[in-house]
Amino acid sequence: MTGAMMPEHCDTVIMQEQAEIQDDLIVFHGEHHPGENVRLAGEDIQAGSVVLRAGNRIIPADLGLLASLGLAEIKVRRKIRVAFFSTGDELRSLGESLTPGDIYDSNRYTLFAMLKRLDADVIDMGVVKDTPDDLRQALLQAAAEADVVITSGGVSVGEADYVKQLLAELGQVDFWKIAMKPGRPLAYGKIADAHFFGLPGNPVSVMVTFYQFVQPALNKLAGALEQTPLLLQAVAAADIRKRPGRFEFQRGLLRSNATNQLEVSMTGEQGSGILHSMSHANCFILLDEDCDGIAAGQSVTVQPFAGLI
Repeated sequence: MTGAMMPEHCDTVIMQEQAEIQDDLIVFHGEHHPGENVRLAGEDIQAGSVVLRAGNRIIPADLGLLASLGLAEIKVRRKIRVAFFSTGDELRSLGESLTPGDIYDSNRYTLFAMLKRLDADVIDMGVVKDTPDDLRQALLQAAAEADVVITSGGVSVGEADYVKQLLAELGQVDFWKIAMKPGRPLAYGKIADAHFFGLPGNPVSVMVTFYQFVQPALNKLAGALEQTPLLLQAVAAADIRKRPGRFEFQRGLLRSNATNQLEVSMTGEQGSGILHSMSHANCFILLDEDCDGIAAGQSVTVQPFAGLI
């Protein structure tokens, strides 16, 4: 029966459903060949072969593979530790009351979910007031407790945008501002041994910069193998407007059309504060710096969210 060892001197198994006893004979129905219905020793994993390379993220199939070898424990990298907070006097956490001019802080909840999908250890430091002293204390505490510090807001050129100048004071600024839309005021640097990412304050900008810059960096810091983003070609279902000058990540809905061709349409208005454009999307529409728009029916490059999250 299935799972049994092969009897000695045998090399083939005929399925019971294809065998019949007729008097004192066994009759086989259908055509058969040597080696049929046999699992050979080593056909899955040969002696001396590498089972899982360093940098592999363990998935369910890997756990089964390890169990098939009788391995109960393996050495892994520890989870990367990430501290994050939002900046802004106008921000309120869920459960708090709003007064005129206040808004609920959506960025922390979005960041928390994206970090959890990466299986990071997260330290949610809440909302920090827009004062140099409060921000300085929060940045120093975060850098002391985590491998990576992420903030949202406070990296642009407003009067209360102190994050960049504090980063220069407490550590180093490696770059600030990217020719992209949304997400231009992105900052990266270090505070002591901690890596720092200063994300913009607008909700869509936070998600775009996280997926395009922060997530690949976190995977690398965690020891994961580098993965090339999945890019596909699709036909634009309608005209896509764009001005040359910046690389744009517009939010799109990718699907198969009536002719089984990949087709993409935009998810409405593309402002960096319109979070439902991300919620309703399943891909980014990638438009390079020189692009001055895409006409309906033209081919365009898309990056499915399935390759990111």
